Amino acid sequence: MSQSEPDGACTGASAERPIRADAKRNEAKLIDAARVIFGRAGVDAPMREIAEEAGVGVGTLYRRFPQRADLIAAVFRLEVDACAGSAKAFARDYGPAEAVDRWMQRYVDFILAKRGLATSLHSGGSAYAPLPAYFDAHLEPALTSLLDAAIEAGEMRAVIPPRDLLRAVAGLCLPSGDGDPEQARRLVRLLVEGLRYQSAKPSSSGG
Repeated sequence: MSQSEPDGACTGASAERPIRADAKRNEAKLIDAARVIFGRAGVDAPMREIAEEAGVGVGTLYRRFPQRADLIAAVFRLEVDACAGSAKAFARDYGPAEAVDRWMQRYVDFILAKRGLATSLHSGGSAYAPLPAYFDAHLEPALTSLLDAAIEAGEMRAVIPPRDLLRAVAGLCLPSGDGDPEQARRLVRLLVEGLRYQSAKPSSSGG
């Protein structure tokens, strides 16, 4: 797939498909590499380092992501997708309330990891404008499905809308004075326990 191939070698759907597939694979590799590098060195890490991590040339990186903001936004969407997608696995492998608890801790992981992206995401760049809607469109339904199952099973109370719960957890994950991420985890566990409190029918009040 050299740039110098004759025009005739690149015509037709059969010739275009491998090019599109290669581009898609390179894009996925670049996004995953950026996720790793951003997590390790921050969003200002050299683009060349990301290209090297992905095993592609810098030119390929800039063809797929002309601006750094495009790559940051793509990493954010990848993280949102992974967090939202985990809800199905938790629902399959755990009881309803336990699934909510475990997913909420997974969401905490997402929020804590996103701290490094926060400044960029709130910079007003056009690449970031669609991200809040993307966040709500994927994470809110994931949590709603878990909460609905727990409420139907009588294991949790319907006391807070899913969107408000997501916002509350994000607030609890704000950096604390001592910088201890475990504090956020403990607070979120208490919040989830509050949803479970007295949600089950009493079993020891009678004889």
